[in-house]
Amino acid sequence: MMSLNFQVPKHEKMLVARTKNCTVRLGDVSKQYPESSIVWITTGAKSQPKHKLYTAFIDKVRVKTMADLTSGDLGHQNPEINSREELITDFEQMYKKRITMDDTVTVIYFTEVFD
Repeated sequence: MMSLNFQVPKHEKMLVARTKNCTVRLGDVSKQYPESSIVWITTGAKSQPKHKLYTAFIDKVRVKTMADLTSGDLGHQNPEINSREELITDFEQMYKKRITMDDTVTVIYFTEVFD
């Protein structure tokens, strides 16, 4: 089974609270996460053990530029981020590289699957 892994501790808190149902990933990763797939939502740093939070269904996958992200995309990604500029700042800290409005991102919406 595939997983959507989240490395940042604040994302884990949002996932546990169920306030995050979307992720914006740098680059085009749409082939890795096709719509209607079932994935595990996991947390954990690279090369470290992962913690499975729950199973989710991938509802929608869209490839856009950073400039094309909507306020809905931002709100579902992180309710604390209010602008694309704030997301760019957040991404630059995570990815340790310069991000611009022209960079390609993949927006993945998901819904928890209950057993």
